[in-house]
Amino acid sequence: MMQEMIDWIEDHLFDDFSLKSLGNDMGYSPYYCSFKFHQMAGISIKRYRALRKIFLASIELENTDHRTIDLAFKYGFLSQETFSRAFKNTFGISPNAFRKNPQPLQSYVKLNMNGIKESFMMDISQKLKIESLQNIMNEQFDQGILNILNGRIMYEEFQIHQLMGKSDYVPFNEAMCSNDTCFTIFSDEFNKLRSAGHEVSLKDYENITINSLKPLFEKQYKCIVLWFGEDMFCQMNLLTMLAYLEQEEYKGKVFFNMINEKTYDVEEIEVIPEGFKEIYQQVLIQHQLPQAQVLPVMYQGINLYLEYLKDENEITAYIKKHLDKSHKDLLKNLFHLFPNYGLGDVQYLKMIKIIEE
Repeated sequence: MMQEMIDWIEDHLFDDFSLKSLGNDMGYSPYYCSFKFHQMAGISIKRYRALRKIFLASIELENTDHRTIDLAFKYGFLSQETFSRAFKNTFGISPNAFRKNPQPLQSYVKLNMNGIKESFMMDISQKLKIESLQNIMNEQFDQGILNILNGRIMYEEFQIHQLMGKSDYVPFNEAMCSNDTCFTIFSDEFNKLRSAGHEVSLKDYENITINSLKPLFEKQYKCIVLWFGEDMFCQMNLLTMLAYLEQEEYKGKVFFNMINEKTYDVEEIEVIPEGFKEIYQQVLIQHQLPQAQVLPVMYQGINLYLEYLKDENEITAYIKKHLDKSHKDLLKNLFHLFPNYGLGDVQYLKMIKIIEE
């Protein structure tokens, strides 16, 4: 039933939406459809439709020359102004500015409730694309490159497929969306604070996180490539790394390769590490929206991070409604329904434990 509702909503995404029409076609009351969708998907039908439409509009903005006002009407907005306001609230950038300079966005795809893939095979075309990007970098910088990968899993996947050639690559084994941090990144205070938050010894934290980054601390590189996903978890790690490079006054080239960790599709953009120390402080220490403009995908990640910090959010609401499920089944559903957060079992189990208590 849930997938039938999603299919119906997608088929009528650009129509004048009516819960009554949805209910009639589903054979249930409008209230029950609305309630069941929110219970199963973790968000309201209204929010789901809004996110899908604004994301699809962003694709057309980047790939077509259709007028903004025409796209506004196509995607159900009453005026160009309301469309521009919704676009900026979602991505932190106006439609016209995005069209002139397309930048990575966090995707919002159609929900699929009919099973969850337990594993995947890496698309050979994406493997070749990553290798091609790496070859271009090697030609430009003569292998004086450090690739920083988001976490151990991505690091091992790149290692298995030998995607980095002769370039150095290291994992950033952190979860900056969780626990307290301090202004000077990778200082003694930072390491002590982070190890305490993760409930591990300082020695273990240094072995897991700091020692893995030794090439970053000890060598001089002409270019640093940051391989991070589009989800909130990755974006807070990316923000931390960019703030660190600014802190150290790194003068080489910096590229952000936004990678889909399921398909390994890659979107590359050059980033200048300036202004990120202040953004890092505002977001990860003061827990506020940044005053400066950031990459749209990072802006989306920051919004999700601030939502995640609330005691009452869409994830906790979903957990409370499904406490009858086993931890295994609940985790499986959370991974599936909230991929834009990118949280792992450690973060989810901590939330579940707090709610159960």
